[in-house]
Amino acid sequence: MELRYSLPFLSLMLQLCMSDTNLSGHLVLEPYDFLFDTAVEAYYKGDWLSVILNMEKALRNKATVRKVKAQCRINCANNTAFGEPLDGLGVPIPGAGSVDDLGFFQQILKRADCVNSCETEKLGTPTLHQVTEEVELEFKKRTPYNYLQVAYFKIHKLDKAVAAANTFFQANPDHMEMKQNLDYYRMMAGVQVEDFKDLEARPHMAEFQLGKSYYSDDSFGLAAEHFEAAVDEYFTANKECRVLCEGAYNYDGYNYMEYSADLFQTMTDHYMQVLNCKQHCSVELALAAGKATPFEDFLPSHFNYLQFSYYNSEKYERAIECAKTFLLFRPNDEVMKQNLAYYSAVLGEDKAETISARQVVKQYIQQTILEKELLYFGYEAFGITFVDPDTWTPEDVMPTKLRDKQKADKATAARITEEIGNLMKEIETLVEEKKKDSTDIHKIIVPQEGGALKYDDIMVTMTSTQLNGSQRVLLDGVVTADECRELQHLSNAAALKGDGYRGHPSPHSPSETFQGVTVLKAVKLGQEGKVPLKSARLYFDLSEKVRKVVESHFRLETPLYFSYSHLVCRSAIDEKQDREDLSHPVHADNCLLVSELNECIKEPPAYTHRDYSAILYLNNDFEGGDFIFTELDAKTVTAEVRPQCGRVVGFGAGKENPHGVRAVTKGQRCAVALWFTLDPAHEEKERIQAEDMLKMFSTPVNEEFSKTDSSDPQPATPQPPAQADQKKADKKQDDKPAEQKQDVPANTQDDKAADSQKDEAEAKTASKTTTKTTKAKAAPKAKAKAGDQAKAKTDKVKPAAKTKQVDKKDAKPAAKKTTKVAVKKDSKKSEASDSQDKKDEL
Repeated sequence: MELRYSLPFLSLMLQLCMSDTNLSGHLVLEPYDFLFDTAVEAYYKGDWLSVILNMEKALRNKATVRKVKAQCRINCANNTAFGEPLDGLGVPIPGAGSVDDLGFFQQILKRADCVNSCETEKLGTPTLHQVTEEVELEFKKRTPYNYLQVAYFKIHKLDKAVAAANTFFQANPDHMEMKQNLDYYRMMAGVQVEDFKDLEARPHMAEFQLGKSYYSDDSFGLAAEHFEAAVDEYFTANKECRVLCEGAYNYDGYNYMEYSADLFQTMTDHYMQVLNCKQHCSVELALAAGKATPFEDFLPSHFNYLQFSYYNSEKYERAIECAKTFLLFRPNDEVMKQNLAYYSAVLGEDKAETISARQVVKQYIQQTILEKELLYFGYEAFGITFVDPDTWTPEDVMPTKLRDKQKADKATAARITEEIGNLMKEIETLVEEKKKDSTDIHKIIVPQEGGALKYDDIMVTMTSTQLNGSQRVLLDGVVTADECRELQHLSNAAALKGDGYRGHPSPHSPSETFQGVTVLKAVKLGQEGKVPLKSARLYFDLSEKVRKVVESHFRLETPLYFSYSHLVCRSAIDEKQDREDLSHPVHADNCLLVSELNECIKEPPAYTHRDYSAILYLNNDFEGGDFIFTELDAKTVTAEVRPQCGRVVGFGAGKENPHGVRAVTKGQRCAVALWFTLDPAHEEKERIQAEDMLKMFSTPVNEEFSKTDSSDPQPATPQPPAQADQKKADKKQDDKPAEQKQDVPANTQDDKAADSQKDEAEAKTASKTTTKTTKAKAAPKAKAKAGDQAKAKTDKVKPAAKTKQVDKKDAKPAAKKTTKVAVKKDSKKSEASDSQDKKDEL
């Protein structure tokens, strides 16, 4: 494949090189819009070499047109300067008399002839390179590089494909397909970091960005070098930008045939347009690729960076020069004046006095201010609108009447904005009150306890009063010893299959490892035959049992919905008895605990929708790991619970119940952590999906449906890289950069999964057909949502940095007594050990 394109590619390179020869021989350049159209047509035909030849040439010709026009106008301006006296005249122009006026227009005619002759000689007729706004926009968006990256990839020129893709992405940072392509390229063999170039990077902006990078790294010497280069390149680019403003007049807002201004009005209109364009160059040059807004005070900021870079390099003369240059833009900047005073004191006041600001900046400011004064005069006299793009312009440049008018307009705008803001606040308040009223209707939390538990074998061990708090309960006998062992085995088996943190250190304590599995993940692993499906079903059923018990005990008038479910185990890494940290720091479940202020703020990132929490313990053969309730100070322990199989601690999720877990110093602590909400909008979607899958596994289906719908789904076709037009893109799979990024849908199952489903189905129905059909229907469900781990990780955002750890010495209450619940011995308990928690709490 590589040899197939080698000779044509050499021919392509030869043609590209010949284009430079043609330019030097004054042959007429081909219009770049024609080359662009030709390349697009070749792209649709799959003629990749023609795409490259014409698109590269279009880019080169466009750059050449701009360069030639700028150079012609600069040269002609130098040859026909207005300040020089003409032959036969003893005074420079423009003057005050008719003869001097003739001399002035003579220079205008000479310059016009010079520019016209220069451009015609090098570019051809003036209309040859005129393009439509649509084509100009395509080049501004760097669309040619989108075509080029595909074409170069097709002929296996990865370095050029990467450079083209990166160039396009710099101007289109929100283009997701190109981002995916670049991620793919980074994984490919043979692609180097140096290949990720920006082929359209403007020198002044590239140097400025490099300077900022070194500045951020405190490499002030290198930063100063690049900022100095950026200043030089800025004035070069500024000069080019300004002369290119001297193009054809844009009759925007006029019908050309009806435009009847006289000579001087016409000249005024055009000249004001040119000056406006030149003023806008400061904005144009401050725009980075892909950015909607320019850098504020772009040119002055160069000298701000430079003065500090030179100070850190102990080059005080240069620091003083740059500080004085910055003060040309902002003479009242107090910080810079203080810096200048310091540099002058270090260097010596006499020597500092001899150092002046940069002459090129003085000239730039003088010219820019004069242009602004002319534009403001045009604004006042002729109503030609001018909006000053610079924030550093002295206030007195703007005419007094206009300045007063703008101040009045700003005051009016501020007043209107304030009134709108107040109105919006009133609306928000009304909406919040309405929402609160609606919430109060649907969520009625009655702080009552002692309701019937619905299960005879469950007993209330301690109430809120005995636990020294409110909305608290301790229950025993919720599950049996065999059920505890099965769930603990499920946690260990699922952790080996890649859920949770895979045995990595706990997110809450570096001295412990953490593993966990959600309900949906357990069901999926059961479907695949990697864990017993009956264990996954037991996990689902027992957590539902806990929900019903909590709901009935607290006598809730509205049902509880699962917000999140997590079977977790924590294990001590080293057996340390003297640990002072906590396995899980003290926190609250629906608000941000600020223990220093004894406050709990109910706002994101806290899970404010959570209303109740419960923990089902599975074992007690470990050391440490006791559950504690505290006051809002996170120190004063009000109650302590020792885990054991079948024990449940339930409580309100608000600020009334700060809680944490003491360090697990030996063994493994396992539990099922459950969070509930009264708002159905926040019901756990994964649990609903898991319930659907479990119902499917135990529901007989029609045999004919099994025969017609039991084939395995085919993998989705990988998509090609981002191209200019996906409709006509090449369909060959081996040519597409994005194909390795595609995941095969998780809807095909191995024999183990089928056997596991069959065993479970036979417990419900004795039909082989039922089992086969169950597999056929379950397959599409398996790809529904594989984000258990991602969801669990999102809960890590709850900050615990401000929470004070519970010290063993501090565990003694200051005012309230601490209740400690002892473990009831059970000879049948032989559960494995591990530590417990959801990945973000408990």
